[in-house]
Amino acid sequence: MFTYKRRVKFYETDGMRVVHHANYLRYFEEARVEYLRAGGIDLNDLMKEGIVFPILEISAKYIKSAEYDDVLLIKTYLRRVDRARLDFEYEVVREKTGEVLTTGKSTNTYTNMNTGRIVRLPAERLEKLVSLSEGDR
Repeated sequence: MFTYKRRVKFYETDGMRVVHHANYLRYFEEARVEYLRAGGIDLNDLMKEGIVFPILEISAKYIKSAEYDDVLLIKTYLRRVDRARLDFEYEVVREKTGEVLTTGKSTNTYTNMNTGRIVRLPAERLEKLVSLSEGDR
């Protein structure tokens, strides 16, 4: 598990200081990128090699609302990793109370950014991800 910490910005909220639902997908994205970075997988390096990670599927379950100025912990788990796909799960937690506000899932694949075709992740990169996600699966 990787935990990404962030504070809710005012512009992410509606007129009632509640986080707009679409922002949770952004939080998932931020946490996913930082998870990979922590494991030594830099998306810039992969893009230089022509590899990107498009999302095939994403979902969120809204339990309670986050509000302006809340500090959120986005707990990120890499549940499945192989040479063709990545399955992540997320929990958005209000740091102050420990309440789970939102949960989510996403599935990514690897594609060649020039052709859009699915490619296999190089073995050395896969080994890093497998090691990083050992406790998540």
